[in-house]
Amino acid sequence: MRSLALLLSCAAVLAAGCSKEPESAPVAATPKPAVETPVDRDEHSYAEPRKVAIDDLALDIAVDFDAKTIGGTATYTLDWKDKTATQLVLDTRDLTIEKVEGEAGNAWAPLQYALAAKDPVLGSKLTIETPARNAKVRVTYTSSPEASGLQWLTPEMTEGKQLPFMFSQSQQIHARSWVPLQDTPQVRYTYSAHVTSRPDVMVLMSADNDPAAVRDGDYTFKMPQKIPSYLMAIAAGDLVFKPISARSGVWAEPAMVDRATKEFEDTEKMIAATEQLYGPYRWDRYDMLVLPPSFPYGGMENPRLSFITPTVIVGDKTLVSLIAHELAHSWSGNLVTFSSAKHGWLNEGFTSYVENRIVEALYGKETASMEYAIARNALKKEIGTMPEATQSLAVKPGTQLDADDALSAVSYDKGAWFLQFLEERFGRQEFDAFLRGYFDHFAFQSITTEQFLDYAKKNLFDKHPNLVSDAEIQTWVYGTGIPATAPQVQSRGFSNTDTARIAWQGSGQLPNKQLTDAWVTQQWVHFLEGMGETLTVEQLKQLDDAYHFTGTANGEIAMRWYPLTIRSGYVEARPEIARFIERVGRRKLIMPVYEELVKTPEGLALAKESFARARPGYHPITTGSVEALLAKASAGQ
Repeated sequence: MRSLALLLSCAAVLAAGCSKEPESAPVAATPKPAVETPVDRDEHSYAEPRKVAIDDLALDIAVDFDAKTIGGTATYTLDWKDKTATQLVLDTRDLTIEKVEGEAGNAWAPLQYALAAKDPVLGSKLTIETPARNAKVRVTYTSSPEASGLQWLTPEMTEGKQLPFMFSQSQQIHARSWVPLQDTPQVRYTYSAHVTSRPDVMVLMSADNDPAAVRDGDYTFKMPQKIPSYLMAIAAGDLVFKPISARSGVWAEPAMVDRATKEFEDTEKMIAATEQLYGPYRWDRYDMLVLPPSFPYGGMENPRLSFITPTVIVGDKTLVSLIAHELAHSWSGNLVTFSSAKHGWLNEGFTSYVENRIVEALYGKETASMEYAIARNALKKEIGTMPEATQSLAVKPGTQLDADDALSAVSYDKGAWFLQFLEERFGRQEFDAFLRGYFDHFAFQSITTEQFLDYAKKNLFDKHPNLVSDAEIQTWVYGTGIPATAPQVQSRGFSNTDTARIAWQGSGQLPNKQLTDAWVTQQWVHFLEGMGETLTVEQLKQLDDAYHFTGTANGEIAMRWYPLTIRSGYVEARPEIARFIERVGRRKLIMPVYEELVKTPEGLALAKESFARARPGYHPITTGSVEALLAKASAGQ
């Protein structure tokens, strides 16, 4: 998951000429792990995978737009690891459990079960008594209309305004709100699904979607590669498909599909570039689903079907590093997965590093350097305000974190910075070979930081002694702050931007139009980020008259411009600020605006009014974030 390469803060995370198309690398069956994953308790799950683990999941469910529920049966094929175990423990949140059965010969027999009281974070533990250690268990259930992992949109909240829309967001621990599961990345399983719905919507899943599928209200899916629960995904709406290549394309509403396909037309080149670096793409297809603007994140790396925010479609490809990021997850995250949220950097740090390598391969070193610089400047500003326990790449044993909080800017950007440090020390050629071997060795496994370090010691550090010390590694992985050994990046484009800003602040003379006409999004972001806490109203009006920041369609610019105008008392921007936070639900873009608004009584009033109008179209995750902020601000008045 990525809020985008241009990441501002930890709150924003709370999660980018044609060549011959390379052949896809089909995977008939998931290979067996090369090594056993050691014991690593996932504190965010009730499941007991060392006793019994789901090997395959078969869903038979109905999508009910009127009731705003998903319901039906989930049938688990089980791998009983402990032959003395007599219980199957599943994670649920706000599910109605109607019955539980176990396969007994050719029939199904009822099983006793208990649904515990709801924990506010973990949900409700579902304990199923299985004295016969059934090979298959079936749960009949229905989700809640308020399921934390689902969003239901009325037609008016969509691009086309003709049909309703529904989509899931399972990461980190929201899959349990629409399917009873062992909701931990330590369990990987194949799945199939039979889904019924109203016949005028297209249903898609993180599985083998058929680009030529016909809308008829009856759909079947299969995912032959084993995935963890947070990569389970479903969506339904007025969706059409347009291809980019033989193995990639875009699903979107009819009004959006052409723009999205044009913006993401380099996707096949991205796939080929990553394969050159790190080995074959192992998921058969890589399609993208463009969601409504209420999607709370930049993207979600659901295998075979990445979910993408429309806020990156700005017409000039300057924000398609998001596609590079979600694609990179096909190697780092989906293929080699963290074993629990406290090892989140193994997903996001590796992915942010691979993302930058893809950007460099397609768009050049300068663009990659600008993206690195923006992310790292934000990290340097943020990390000093974070609790020490959250400044380390690997969360130390005994530290309790919310599952979402474990994936902060530290996981993304400090993680990528550490890998660039290793690249510089060992050389790019050697480090690329190491990473390719790492992805192959741990393919389709969920691992810990310690497993990575053990593998790196044997396959990189010990082969090239004296290039990196153990003390340096320990500082990077378990230390606080940003190590003194962190490599720096230089950007010629940012040097020009800095010069123009400093000259304007000193003389009031705007930079030459010929210069600024050539600036890309990253330069405008850097230009605004260097302005300081406030400007005069006259300065803001001069900038606005020249560059039309107020009302911009570029969310990366808006999330920096609007907070600056709020701090500086530039009231002319207030109507567009309200429109922005009411239209967009992506947390990274709107939370900085809300955070500035709530600092004054009049701003808090505007925030509350806008939230009241926007709430029906916000995702539950976004709603929770805004509600918590408003409640805290109101209490402090």
